[in-house]
Amino acid sequence: MTWLTGSLLVVGLGLVCMVIYDLTQRKHAILRNFPIVGHFRYWLEAIGPELRQYIVTSDNEERPFSRAQRRWVYASSKRENNYFGFGTDNDLELASNHLIVKHSAFPVNTPNPTDPLYDSEFQLPCAKILGGYRQRRHAFRPTSLINISGMSYGSLSGRAVEALNRGAALAGCLQNTGEGGVSPYHLAGGDLMLQLGTAYFGCRDAHGRFELSKLKDICAAYPIRAIEIKLSQGAKPGVGGLLPASKITKEIAAIRGIPMGKDCASPSGHQEFHDVDSMLDFVERIADATGLPVGIKSAVGETRFWTELALQMANTARGVDFVTVDGGEGGTGAAPLVFADHVALPFKIGFARVYHEFIDAGVHHHVVFNGSGKLGFPENSLFALALGCDMISVAREAMLSIGCIQAQRCHTGHCPAGVATQNAWLMRGLDPTSKGVRAANYIVTLRKDLMRLSHSCGVWHPALVTLDHFELLNVGSPSKPATEVFDQRADWGLPSPADQQVIRTIMQTPYKERGPLMDAKSIKQTSLGSDLISMN
Repeated sequence: MTWLTGSLLVVGLGLVCMVIYDLTQRKHAILRNFPIVGHFRYWLEAIGPELRQYIVTSDNEERPFSRAQRRWVYASSKRENNYFGFGTDNDLELASNHLIVKHSAFPVNTPNPTDPLYDSEFQLPCAKILGGYRQRRHAFRPTSLINISGMSYGSLSGRAVEALNRGAALAGCLQNTGEGGVSPYHLAGGDLMLQLGTAYFGCRDAHGRFELSKLKDICAAYPIRAIEIKLSQGAKPGVGGLLPASKITKEIAAIRGIPMGKDCASPSGHQEFHDVDSMLDFVERIADATGLPVGIKSAVGETRFWTELALQMANTARGVDFVTVDGGEGGTGAAPLVFADHVALPFKIGFARVYHEFIDAGVHHHVVFNGSGKLGFPENSLFALALGCDMISVAREAMLSIGCIQAQRCHTGHCPAGVATQNAWLMRGLDPTSKGVRAANYIVTLRKDLMRLSHSCGVWHPALVTLDHFELLNVGSPSKPATEVFDQRADWGLPSPADQQVIRTIMQTPYKERGPLMDAKSIKQTSLGSDLISMN
């Protein structure tokens, strides 16, 4: 045997060992799906900064998420060092719409690990009771103001859905089912928010009409804490969903109640209601039958709907318990380019308009506001809370945390990371157990940074940050206070005084002793909002 033959045998044996390792390890989906070749992705990523500095793009040029943003999510999900060195690489004085957080000269001291108030999970409860104002039987205070947004099984793989549910369980947050119904993969321990879309998957009869008895059965059988009626979403506002026949398995067909071999198209609008009046009747019908908080999700287009909704809630005994506003920049669903780029307002503009309508009608404290649409980063989440949001839902950022590499092939069924596909080979690379831990790590880190930002602003909880804490930088003009840009008084976005008092007390109580303060039954609801009746 010549030295060349021996060397080739050694190399060949090494490659075989590498293939076996790649196929059997559970840490990296890309390596499981693409043995040997997948290593090039990590090698290129490792020397990426050096290559990009001279050849390709900067860390802030890629879209929809820049390389710097993705690096922060990846590092946070792995509990690696997510700091950036040598200062910002943004040219702040030449930036457009760049958020600046104005810190306080007298910040709150963030608890350290030896402090009684230290919480390694950085729990940030919602400042409001979900369903509290309307006294729903199963009203509750969400233990996390950061939650996982609606992504259906079918659009995502079963393993991806399971990983997100495991992450929700570990992080103590809610997972929205998306409009595809409850699947076995949603049952890994996390609490759920059930989304009802226009096709009423899982709750429909043979003709595709809504069936209340099926909804009641689902709510009784699964850990569903709230129900969200989806009017539209940021990815494709005003357009029904489409699940291609190639993605529909027997399991998906059974869960959704649809036939095999045909594209599954959701209508653009609901059949059970046609205006605000009939929608509120539908909401109250579901809330009475289930006892759960019921809300709506919508991207923002024309404002007449929101004006009428706020007025009807002010003048009748009906209303939604929460409103999820999705920004036009949202996008886990595949969509026609014109709808993705030109239909529905961006989150900041759209939410501000909606919130103004509720302010004008005097019902903004009667509703829990949920923000969605590229808000999964600390500065964006904090700004949404200052505008008036009480909770934040994250979708694509959560996908990144479980291995998405922004390949942008979600609509093809060939997601290389096994996240947005039903291809058995590609799915096998995603291990739900390890990726669930990463999803939880990302959510906890986001809460941690939100808490630190609020402390730097001198308040105990992010919901207590106001628009006075923000300015926006724009090239060619002086920076402007956020209150001026959005024509909003700084204190408009705050919870009611009673809710502020409660959440401040919760955050100054060791987390193991917060039980009575978290209990919705300790809060008495009045026509003026939430009043604390017991601090014990």
